[in-house]
Order: sequence, then structure tokens, then C-alpha cells
Amino acid sequence: MKKQGYYSSGVFAHMAHVTLRTIRYYDKQNILKPSFVNESGARFYTDEDFARLQQILLLKYLGFSLEDIKEMIIDDSDYHYMINSLHIQRKLIQDRIEQMQLVEKAIQDTTEVIETHHNIDWSQMLNLIHLTGMEKSMKNQYQNASNISSRINLHHLYSQNKEGWFSWIYSQCEFDDNMKVLELGCGDGTFWIENQTKLPKHIQITLSDISEGMLRDAHRSIGHDDSRFSYSCFDCSTIPYDDNSFDLVIANHVLFYCSDIPAICQEVCRVLKPNGTFICSTYGKDHMKEIRQLVTDFDDRIVLSAKKLYDVFGLENGNEQLAPYFSQIELKHYDDELIVPDSEPLISYILSCHGNQNQYLINHYKEFRAFIQKKIQYGIHITKDAGIFICR
Repeated sequence: MKKQGYYSSGVFAHMAHVTLRTIRYYDKQNILKPSFVNESGARFYTDEDFARLQQILLLKYLGFSLEDIKEMIIDDSDYHYMINSLHIQRKLIQDRIEQMQLVEKAIQDTTEVIETHHNIDWSQMLNLIHLTGMEKSMKNQYQNASNISSRINLHHLYSQNKEGWFSWIYSQCEFDDNMKVLELGCGDGTFWIENQTKLPKHIQITLSDISEGMLRDAHRSIGHDDSRFSYSCFDCSTIPYDDNSFDLVIANHVLFYCSDIPAICQEVCRVLKPNGTFICSTYGKDHMKEIRQLVTDFDDRIVLSAKKLYDVFGLENGNEQLAPYFSQIELKHYDDELIVPDSEPLISYILSCHGNQNQYLINHYKEFRAFIQKKIQYGIHITKDAGIFICR
């Protein structure tokens, strides 16, 4: 018996312009399961399944393996999730276009060398070979970009402070013309995108990150024509700039991910000009504690972060870690909270965390979704415990 709004496997495959064998293979591989199986074993699919198939086919087109794809997508038709996924997919396409342009340039340069000198420049050919392997980093880039987007999205939607986090940080920086600024771990550049129109015209800003993919996202979003910005990929424990280079160094939610905070502080002191300022943000121990409790109530094996980031570098212990390197340290708290009435952005946030949650949630997603929906049916209050250290 066929249910209303459901398509048989054959009709679904025909509408999606793939073979029935492909649909059956995705089912067998647990990548795209049917939404309904009748008593005779016939499989049926829905419009929501088309959304998932769209993601699968696009990621496959970009060169990802089915094992990679299984880790990169989840069965969720909520429009918040789908819009976020489409944005990330668009970035992947843009990255692939840029990579192929680099490959084209390498082929052209190699051809010109052969035609001019009648021999092969093996270094050029090796560069071409390395370029064609760049897609290996795209899976991590996709996941990192998706995770950052999910975390920012929850705060954008439900923060109660009318002055958003990035606007508040901006107000603490005291930007001025002719300043030289360095950001460590810029991510996708959201801080600068949100404040771009406020920036002085003659400021010089260097954005850095350990991920080339993040830097590409930031550069693309800020725009290639904004000459105030330059970009550099490096580990912030070894900053490749001269002493006394910058008036301001910013590290927004970065230090608690670093293994050698003293080395970073030493490097920041070295590259800061006399009377320069270092602004670094972090969390306190109560930050988002209600979310931690929610997932523990569902499955007490879940830990949303392999480390308690506030123990590594937090509002409670940050001053003592910074004190050996800076003579003046001021702590400022950001006054805010979340009131979340919807489950989907909250679930996306949970799945974006750095812990072991996906190990326990991916195969129980519908059950977990129903659990969260029941728990927050009247809304949920979430504590935000964040702030900055202003160091001179």
C-alpha cells in the first residue's frame, strides 16, 4: 500500500535522474534510507529525501567518498539546517572553482616552459600534482565551516543582548586610522564581515588562521577589493612578523584550543608595539551549561567537548596565565543569555560540538530530536558566560 506524499523507489529514482540501482545501493550503505517500508518490503521516499539526495550527489560530484559523505550529512529536513547546508555547499563549489583555476594555471605555465625551453620543469609538474590533491582537505573544511556556522547561528537567533557579541567586541577594540591589527584564528571572518562598514578607511588588518580553507572563506566573504585586509596562514605559536609590528592583536575564542599558551603570549608580546593591546576572549565554567545537561539526560556517555575549554583557558584562570606577560589586564564580561524556543538550531549546535556526541546521536537522531523537542516545548533558558581580557 502506497502512502500519500510518498514515492516508490522507481519513481523516486526517475525523478532524481539516477538509477534504481543507485538508490538501492545508498539504502544498503545506510546513506539514504527510505522514509517508509510497507508490509511487502516496498520502499518509499519523500520530498525530504530529495533534499538529502541533493547533498549526497553534490558531495559525490566534488569527489568525496561515500564514507566521507556518511559522516558529513544528517537526516534533517528543517529549513534552518538546509539553508546552512546549502551555504556551505556553495562555499565548497567556490573552493573547487578556485582550485581548478590554479590547476589550469599550473598546466599553462608548464606548457609554456616546455614550448620555450624544450624541456620539462619538474618542479612545476610536481606543483600540479600537489594541487590536484587539494580536495583531501575539503572534508575537514566542510565540517569546520558547518560547525562554526551552526554555533554562530544559535547565538544570532536567540541572544537577548541587543548588542551582538561581534559588535560588542568591536566596541572594545578602539580602532583608529593607521592602526596595524593582527587577528589570530580568524575563522570565516564573521567578526570583520559584521563590522566592515564601521572600520576606519586607512587601517591595516592581517587575518590569520591555521586553516587555509578558513582563510579562503574569510577572504571571499570580506571581498577581494578591500585593500585594508591581508591574509596569512600560520600556527599562532610562531607568528611570522617582526618585533613591534602591531598596535592590536585579537584572539577571539582561540587560546583554549592551543597547546602552548605561554608560547603564544610570548609571540604576541614580541609583535606588539610598546603600549600595544592584546584582546582575547573566552568562556567561563557556566557557559551553555543547560545544553550539557540536556545531552547528558539523553545519554550520560555524551561529552560535548573532549576538553573543558574553560579549564584550558577560561574566565576563571585566564588572568593568571596572562599575568607573566602583560602588566595591565582587565576582565570584561559580556552580559547575555539565550532563550531558545525551537529545537532545530539547538540540535545543529549540539552536533557541531567537538566531543563524542555524533558517536551516540547519529544512529539515534530521530529519537534524540523527539527528546529535545519535548524538553524545550515551552522554550529553554541557556546561560552565556563569556568575556574578554584586555591586556597591555
